[in-house]
Amino acid sequence: MFVEVPLCILALAASAFASPTARAGVIQSRQAITALSTAQIESYKPYTFYASTGYCSPSTTINWSCGANCQANPSFIPVASGGDGDGVQFWFVGYDPTLKSVIVSHQGTDASEMSLSFVYSLSVITDAEFELEAVDSTLFPGVSSSVEVHDGFGKEQAQTAAAVLAAVQQAMSAHSTTAVTTTGHSLGAAISLLDALYLTIQLPSASVNFIGYGLPRVGNQAFANLIDSKLPNLSHINNKEDPVPILPGEFLGFVHPSGEKHIMDDNSWVACPGQDNDSDECTTGDVPTIFSGDTSDHDGPYDGVEMGC
Repeated sequence: MFVEVPLCILALAASAFASPTARAGVIQSRQAITALSTAQIESYKPYTFYASTGYCSPSTTINWSCGANCQANPSFIPVASGGDGDGVQFWFVGYDPTLKSVIVSHQGTDASEMSLSFVYSLSVITDAEFELEAVDSTLFPGVSSSVEVHDGFGKEQAQTAAAVLAAVQQAMSAHSTTAVTTTGHSLGAAISLLDALYLTIQLPSASVNFIGYGLPRVGNQAFANLIDSKLPNLSHINNKEDPVPILPGEFLGFVHPSGEKHIMDDNSWVACPGQDNDSDECTTGDVPTIFSGDTSDHDGPYDGVEMGC
């Protein structure tokens, strides 16, 4: 059931965030913001298409017949797919011989539902469940109970965790690789970030990375710190004035991990060091409130790619 969240609460949540230096336990780095080269930007393109392909029906991703998204990564070898696009987001797992990596992708928020009303109600991507809760000790054994994640995101990831793990193990064995990359856009990025942590813990021999797009905040400070330690090379890419990455607000205890890449208004990309970098060249500083955002930026383009199947 969708429950509307009052605008005043979301506005406060999005704007009343703590100073990076004031957050307890923060892992914060403030090196210089740097521009990405054309080659660096282009290196993300295969993953951008894999994130976009997450929106495609499992009946097309299992045989790699999803049109332009699939054609952009023609050598991909699918292993498993699932979800119904309603109660369970679409997902797929396979192997990319060019990248030499297993790929895991999850469907994001239905683009047809994306409008300004999204900013007024988190129900579109979270079923309006705002609570931070400790991660599931069965899925994430050994992780401290101080590590908390958004309840809705945690439940979404748990629905497909076992199937994704089995498919990743199958792909790793079949293709003699230890490299795994999880990706997704919006809600799909949130699920895939949790998948990346989950796979790191469940498959200690694997080398796991995460590349996400339009990622909302997923967990608390302890979660962000754990992600920074477990996935030091991750990237979450935000487009211009997309308001989704500033939700849920820091005021509610949510914190982004490091690794932001921000697409500027002139379509250049910059790397933003640290967690929730508040420079106006980075999303937290550039979009200080929901009223500063533009929901049309959420689906892209990300180096020319609009999300969706």
